[in-house]
Amino acid sequence: MAEPTPRRNEPRLRPAPLLFEPAEAAGDPEHFFDLESIDDPGALLARATELTVAFQAAADRALEFQAMAAAQLADPRRFDRLTPADIAERAEWTEDYAKKMVEFGRDLMRGEVEGRGYADPV
Repeated sequence: MAEPTPRRNEPRLRPAPLLFEPAEAAGDPEHFFDLESIDDPGALLARATELTVAFQAAADRALEFQAMAAAQLADPRRFDRLTPADIAERAEWTEDYAKKMVEFGRDLMRGEVEGRGYADPV
């Protein structure tokens, strides 16, 4: 399970680095971050766990940025603001989910999610 996302006054813990794969390796469907080359099950479990934590932390952080972007796009002070339906269409969400993401993004920008760790807007 990923560490909760730290907030403003907490230092951010760095998950395992996600290294870019060479183009030829990325084209091979059997190749995934060189895991297939690890023979020791203990080492395989450790590296696969590191990758799982890193991907989850990245997904959590990306979700927060999605929410903040949705909130900014829906800001009533913008002359070109988008409706939740417009945001849902752009992000391929349902309109209800877009509304929740806008609210979650507003909470994040106001700092009202501080200390709660990752919070799925649903």
